[in-house]
Amino acid sequence: MGTQLTAAEEGELVAGLRAGEAGAFERLVREFGPAMRAVARRMLRNDEDADDALQDAFLAAFKAVTRFEERSSLATWLHRIAVNAALMKLRGKQARAQADGSQGELDELLPTFVGLGVFREPQSRWCEQPEDPLARAELCAEVRRAIDALPEPYRVALLLRDIEGFSNEELAAVLGVSVNAAKIRVHRGHQALRTLLEPRMPGLET
Repeated sequence: MGTQLTAAEEGELVAGLRAGEAGAFERLVREFGPAMRAVARRMLRNDEDADDALQDAFLAAFKAVTRFEERSSLATWLHRIAVNAALMKLRGKQARAQADGSQGELDELLPTFVGLGVFREPQSRWCEQPEDPLARAELCAEVRRAIDALPEPYRVALLLRDIEGFSNEELAAVLGVSVNAAKIRVHRGHQALRTLLEPRMPGLET
């Protein structure tokens, strides 16, 4: 998250939160709210849902602050809480999508093989990122649009792994799957992402 407090400032804020000081809660929302909402918005892609998740995240943080052990920074702790709140919201939406049959399919985006380890179509090789800042920003925007087009379980896995910086172990924990299953989901998501990006990015080398 973007907010950087000194160790002393963070300790003072945590102490105020534990003491129930209104000013401390106001500062927490002011300092960390924008970054937490940005996380929720990336995951939920909907302003109303992001606002709901942010409110849930702050309620969870207020209730759990006495158990905050300060082994990580306050920003990292709040980031995880925001992710969990957004995931809870997503799971409700996914359950409704599965019930009405609107869950996306991934298989059509995955490469096919003609033999053991032999791709049916030649696979393009990723180029280095462009040096021009504008071109690099356009590339990042294109990648994020492609991630958003993935079926939901894979979109979330890539967001958490590649954008939010989760390790495979952390990803497995929040998704409630094994580490190996998390790795497979990310790998399949990357394969599908390549399929989506190739028509949009002529700079890929074959």
